[in-house]
Amino acid sequence: MLPELTDLLGTARVVRLPMRSRFRGITVREAVLFEGPEGWTEFSPFVEYDDQESAAWLHAAIDFGWRTAPATLRDRIPVNATVPAVAAAEVPAVLDRYPGARTAKVKVAEPGLTLADDVARVRAVREHLGPEGRVRVDANALWNVDEAEHAIHALAPFDLEYVEQPCATVEELAEIRRRTRYMDIPIAADESVRKASDPLEVARAGAADLLVIKAQPLGGIHSALRIVAEAGLPVVVSSALDTSVGIAMGAHLAAAVPGLEFDCGLGTVAMFEHDVAETPLVPVDGAIPVTRPRVSTAQLDRLAAPDDRREWWLDRVRRCYRIVEHAAAL
Repeated sequence: MLPELTDLLGTARVVRLPMRSRFRGITVREAVLFEGPEGWTEFSPFVEYDDQESAAWLHAAIDFGWRTAPATLRDRIPVNATVPAVAAAEVPAVLDRYPGARTAKVKVAEPGLTLADDVARVRAVREHLGPEGRVRVDANALWNVDEAEHAIHALAPFDLEYVEQPCATVEELAEIRRRTRYMDIPIAADESVRKASDPLEVARAGAADLLVIKAQPLGGIHSALRIVAEAGLPVVVSSALDTSVGIAMGAHLAAAVPGLEFDCGLGTVAMFEHDVAETPLVPVDGAIPVTRPRVSTAQLDRLAAPDDRREWWLDRVRRCYRIVEHAAAL
């Protein structure tokens, strides 16, 4: 049942969270939190996303705040460390924010940096984690097929767990998977799932070995679970640089996935200077609990966005709500 728009706006709190390091080109993350009958929930599409794409994120917020979450199969979720495109010398300090994490996802292909920078960063991660650690890289679709092939060759000596979204299109993913199959390095699809009009296309095309799924972009926990069931591929549950509230949504999704073979990308609260929760959902012994964190009123006040940004986000909520409302009426 879709709540009234006034119910959403009546509890809306718009926050700005400063980050420890630049990530995805930003140093401050903005989000809207709502309090529904099931608890606090989050709406935080990136600012460059249009209303049609962002409406799925609002549907996810409503799903988590106004609908009972599916039954959980586990109460703790192993998570990976996330290493931004920092200099190799900074890697140990980044990894120290994720105590007990056995897996690291390393950002590569950052505009303005070189493949040599990527190699040095991944080498530093491998050295820090040791031979038993798991290292995965994420190119955010910024390589073409030839660049991806060259980069995967250069990074292969570091025993990669998988390469996430090396190229942009499904056709390119299928091609790079074909070219590098002999190296036995799996290809994971992220943007090709969460930004696609048909999130199952990548699975049907045989373009990936596993899927990276995120609750908000896929319209919520229930919608994401349907996609997992239909895709028939292993999945990694990840976040979209969320507050602890959004991370809780992802944790509930990960807890409901029938098989969870990979550590999840749900440790990113460690990338923020501050958080909205009384006890932030940061990794302890390499995992986070499946819980709804208690939101701190004092932190909401401390992290409140300026009036102009608050109005910008509330206008966005109104526009996206109309799209969700129209879809619900069909």
